[in-house]
Amino acid sequence: MNNPSQITVYTTEPCSFCARVKGLLKARGLQFSEVNLSKDPAGRVELASRTGMMSFPQVLVGDELLGGFSETLSAVESGRLDELLAA
Repeated sequence: MNNPSQITVYTTEPCSFCARVKGLLKARGLQFSEVNLSKDPAGRVELASRTGMMSFPQVLVGDELLGGFSETLSAVESGRLDELLAA
């Protein structure tokens, strides 16, 4: 099984794509750490400076930014996510 600290999902509420990306990862049996920034303005600023993105969700594998829901879905379908997790 993968290391749950490898995948970090930054979310906010309400956020339908956040729920969808978590469902996508769970459906594949992947563990992840969720960081909910809905009530954390400082955390949002830190995430934006780290990733250059202001949208949610943001999915990171280790220190590598996958992106949001559509980018994560593409990474799952292409096998890129499995490659990142195996590295």
